[in-house]
Amino acid sequence: MELAATKYAFELADVTYRYDEITALDGLSLQIESGRRIAVLGANGSGKSTLLRLLDGLYFPDKGTIKSFGEPLTEEAMQDEEFAFAFRRRVALVFQNPDVQLFNPTVFDEVAFGPLQLRWEKSDIRRRIDETLESLEISHLKDRSPHRLSGGEKKRVALASVLILEPEVLLMDEPTAALDPKSRGHVIDFLADRSNAARTVITATHDLDIIEDIADHCLVFENGRLAADGTPSAILADHDLLERTNLIHAHRHRHPDGSFHTHPHAHRFHEHDHEHK
Repeated sequence: MELAATKYAFELADVTYRYDEITALDGLSLQIESGRRIAVLGANGSGKSTLLRLLDGLYFPDKGTIKSFGEPLTEEAMQDEEFAFAFRRRVALVFQNPDVQLFNPTVFDEVAFGPLQLRWEKSDIRRRIDETLESLEISHLKDRSPHRLSGGEKKRVALASVLILEPEVLLMDEPTAALDPKSRGHVIDFLADRSNAARTVITATHDLDIIEDIADHCLVFENGRLAADGTPSAILADHDLLERTNLIHAHRHRHPDGSFHTHPHAHRFHEHDHEHK
């Protein structure tokens, strides 16, 4: 089964998702055009990670509907082997915590896993592994165990394991969380690369410093609802919105003359992988 090329990669209508008594998404409706670079902004608990899991077909709404490439994305559809195969070929998620998706003995095996499931020719697999590892500057890690790598190296291996399949939609959950500056730079450079223009990239983050580099459009979440959307420059200029949604907070500074002045600051949250985001 081939999923058709459509204007919208995803269409959500009145989507609600709950974890027991906690409502993670509350009546969410939105459309995401194919080929867009979207930053999903929000504090921990705002619903952005839950949204990515719904878009990846890992969770399904308690209420409302989701379409991907014009086709209903439902639990029943994902149980159909032909549909699931076509969907997984086109949509890939890189988790905030790379340990969740790394399970092979070497980096080479990790990156080869997907192509082997798709029954690619072995010569093609080796060529694509070399190209993908080189593009992320991790060729030297090919024979290493993923679980003995640094956090930044693990993140790039997890990214390589999905990029090798050349998905049309890439979902990134807090890609810069807990990374050292060099690794953070590698990930930002990848997301900012205009050669990705044909790919839909949806990045959940609360790192305001990167959004002008990685996104053309922003969605701001608050308590499971869409609080605002707009260009990165427009969102960054709206300090009231950013304060209200806990993306920045104001600090009071005392000046030598005894007066106080309030300055907005980016709100740096603890970089833990919370399931109920």
